[in-house]
Formats: sequence, C-alpha cells, structure tokens
Amino acid sequence: MKNILIGLSGGPSVAINSSLAGIMKAATKSQQIDKIYGAVNGIEGVLNDTIIDLGTYTDDYHLSLLQQTPAMALGSCRHKLKEESYPIIQKILEKYEVGYFFYIGGNDSMDTVLKLNQYFKENQIAIQVIGVPKTIDNDLPVTDHTPGFGSAAKYLYHTISEIIRDSQIYPVKNVVIVEIMGRNSGWLTLASALPRFLGGKAPHIIAIPETSFYEDQFIEKIKEVQQTEKTVICVVSEGIKTSDGEYVGMSTKSGVVDSFGHTYLSGVGKYLEGLVMRKVGCKVRSIELNVMQRCSSHLASKSDIDEATLIGEKAVEAAENGESGITMVFQRTSNQPYQIEIAATDVANIANKAKDVPIEWFDLENEKVQKEIVAYMLPLIQGDINPIKDETGLPIYINLR
Repeated sequence: MKNILIGLSGGPSVAINSSLAGIMKAATKSQQIDKIYGAVNGIEGVLNDTIIDLGTYTDDYHLSLLQQTPAMALGSCRHKLKEESYPIIQKILEKYEVGYFFYIGGNDSMDTVLKLNQYFKENQIAIQVIGVPKTIDNDLPVTDHTPGFGSAAKYLYHTISEIIRDSQIYPVKNVVIVEIMGRNSGWLTLASALPRFLGGKAPHIIAIPETSFYEDQFIEKIKEVQQTEKTVICVVSEGIKTSDGEYVGMSTKSGVVDSFGHTYLSGVGKYLEGLVMRKVGCKVRSIELNVMQRCSSHLASKSDIDEATLIGEKAVEAAENGESGITMVFQRTSNQPYQIEIAATDVANIANKAKDVPIEWFDLENEKVQKEIVAYMLPLIQGDINPIKDETGLPIYINLR
C-alpha cells in the first residue's frame, strides 16, 4: 500500500475543499492507499516539511464540513518550482512513503504537476503526480469548466441583480461600475451579465479582456443609455486592455508581480469612475467585489460542490489505475439535460495555458450569443447546499492547519 499527499495552490474558491474532501473520501475506501497526508501551504509546505496527517478527518462529519468551508483548509501558496527544489521534494515524499501526490490548483499549479512528473519519470522514481483543476476564472483549456467557477458565477448573478435594484431607487442620473475578477479572461464578467441575458435590461455595458476597450466608446455608450435610463450599470473585468494590449488604468496598478510574473490587478473600476466624472459629470460609483467572488459559501452552487467532490474521487481512481502527469477534466455531453463525464488529459495541455471566452461570444448584443451563454452557465449555478450549523444557527467551518 502507498501513502498519499495532497496540496492546494493558487487562489481560493468555494469548491476547492470539496475536491480535497473527494480525494480523502476515495482514498479512505481504497485498497491501495494507507495514510493520507496534507501539505500546509501547498508545495511550500512540502519543501518546508510542514506535513500533517489527515486521517482523523476522513469521517462523514468532517468531510461534510470540508465541503461547506470556503477558501483552502490546508492553506495555499504561489510558488514557481526551481530545479534545485526537486531533490528536496523527492526526499520529503520518500520520508512519508508517498506514492501518490495530488495537487489542486489552476494553470500555474499544473506547472508544478508537470515539472514534478517529468523529474520523477526521468529519474525512475515511483511517485505518481495527479493534477485536480481549480479556478474561479474558468480559464483552463481542455476542461468544459472548472470547480469553483459555478459558485463564483452564482454569487455574481445574485450580487449584480441586487446592485441593479439598489441603484435604481432614486430618480437621478447615475452610473455604477462593478469591477469583476478576471486577469485575461472574461468568464466571470459574462456570469455577472446573466441578469441581462435572462431578459433584463442591465448590466448595460459589459467589458471583457478578450476585446479591446476604448474609453471614448465607453463614454458614448453611457450617454446613449442615459437617453432612456436613469441608471447605467457597467460590469468590467479587472484585466480589460486597450488596443495596444495595456491594462486600462495602468497608473492605478501597484506594479507588483507574483512568482509567475503576473501583475496584481485592481483599480480599473476606480479609474473608470474618475473618467465618467470628468466626461459625463453625473453621480457615479465604482464597486470592487474583490475576494467575495471566490469565497461566498453562503451562495455556493450545489452543482459546483458536488462536481468538485466527484472530480477529486475520480483523481484517486486515475492514480489507482497507474496514471501520472495528468489533470482531471470535465467533458460536457449534454446541455438539456445537463450531463458531464470526468476524464483526464496530459498536464502539458493545461500547465501555463489559458482558455479565453470563445470568439463567437464576443458579440454580446447578439440574442443568439446570449442564449448560448445562458445555456452554458445555468447548469453550473444550480442548487443550494444545506450547511451543518452550530447551536446558534450559524454554519461551522473547518481549518485543517
């Protein structure tokens, strides 16, 4: 029998702990797996030998708590592996007699899976490495969607619907600009536009990173909408770019980059607020939803939680079948009724790569496009979870660290 080690990496989500729970649940039932270990703060926890035994958390109660707990119960990291780290990681995994290493994360995290698998294979080390997808950005190639996206999309649908109604109560002209997460892809911003795609008027302006943003056109569109509407609602991705490829409002960014070279983004909403004040002159407010998009478990999608758990279970099954250097993926086989299958792809197809919103969806004024977006997204935001609560009636969360 072999031991397993699980690590989490990148940004948090409502569903990542469900994938962790799925791995733990399947591992407990496996005839090939003995001990279940967790790395505190991802691959950095492996390098620092901060490994904990998860065996006491594999009962139904603790696994249910994991599924309803947002963020990352084992902590996270953003760490780009260097060659000198490989022997250290090998030594730590051998110390704990790890035969299967599961890493849950996005495209940068799959870089870790790719590199470790290549090192183990080249050096004939009998450790299998399996990637499990996670990102609210929904920007991983090959997979139909990613765990975490559905819950973030559901949060955005509800929140934008509420902002629309809040902003329309006064009979004065006003503009509301909501900044949505999304460095280079507009999936979340499209989710925030669901209130309109489902038959409403707002949001009136939708800006995604895949298409160039022109400030003059933005201002003209606001003025056009104001001819018939008192309130103009705009949803904009944090990573919208000019035709030159620069982030809009670059002067508002900190300029700080992470270990993978990604610029920390925020502030485009505030930048556009100032622009509207100068060019339009009406009341204007910018709202940056920030981390609430990724950790609002009170609006978790049951579909998202269930699928995240299942893909974790299937990752264990793949490991038992001898797979390594793969990432688990969803394949949609039907929209109505909604059906998916879980498969695997070579991690090289995902590591350090991104999936944009399809070009045929760029025409967001097109009714056919809107219907296609709705058909894609609605199944991902369905259902509510029924959390375990304490004696005060409040949900209970778990912290494995």
